[in-house]
Amino acid sequence: MSRFSSKSALVTGAGSGIGRRIAEALAREGAKVVVTDIDETAAKETALGIAEAGGRVLALRQDASNPDDAQDVVDAAVSTFGGLHLAVNNAGVGTKISPVGGYPVDEWTRAMDVNLNGVFYGLRTQLPAIAASGGGAVVNMSSVLGSVARPGNPAYVAAKHAVVGLTKVAALDYAQQGVRINAVGPAYIDTPLLNRFDDDTRRELISRHPLGRLGTAQEVANLVLFLLSAEASFITGSYHLVDGGYTTL
Repeated sequence: MSRFSSKSALVTGAGSGIGRRIAEALAREGAKVVVTDIDETAAKETALGIAEAGGRVLALRQDASNPDDAQDVVDAAVSTFGGLHLAVNNAGVGTKISPVGGYPVDEWTRAMDVNLNGVFYGLRTQLPAIAASGGGAVVNMSSVLGSVARPGNPAYVAAKHAVVGLTKVAALDYAQQGVRINAVGPAYIDTPLLNRFDDDTRRELISRHPLGRLGTAQEVANLVLFLLSAEASFITGSYHLVDGGYTTL
């Protein structure tokens, strides 16, 4: 397949997990891909795999909480590949578990800086560039916790809910400029981020999914690529779950 053979794409948080799978899938389908991560070594590892498979790729370090970095990677995409058509704002961080009363202010700030502000910084630089390139699409990575909540997760839940709202506003702002913006809400996905959980916690998480397992990064990537593609040409401003039935319970 070559759904994206004439496109260039930017994927943040692409050093591992969901972001890596999205970047690899875009490259397999012909896109020229800029992969970014706060861990530059991880971004380069992703890029190496893409290049070895014959893809065109550029790896860059990006701190999603830094608005200057957001501008720099968009500028690099435009100068290297002649424009920007697609973007996936995937970079994010997990947060400490604690009730709202007494929740650490520094943890709240860290979560908002990456999980919400990082998406905003990305959009404010990506959207003008995509419009100037003739239009395209953006996917913002929210979470199943962008529609429901878990106790003790105030910062993460608030940020991911806000990403959905921000996505809707951006979609309205750029609908007439040929740019579609949607959000995706994965449930618990079997990536390195879950390695911090013990076996009992993993079993508890699995039990929350009626399909009886965790999701895979590729399953999320499949949905993201559909939303970025021309097959989703009448879809914008919406929020799509990939949650194994999590929200039906």
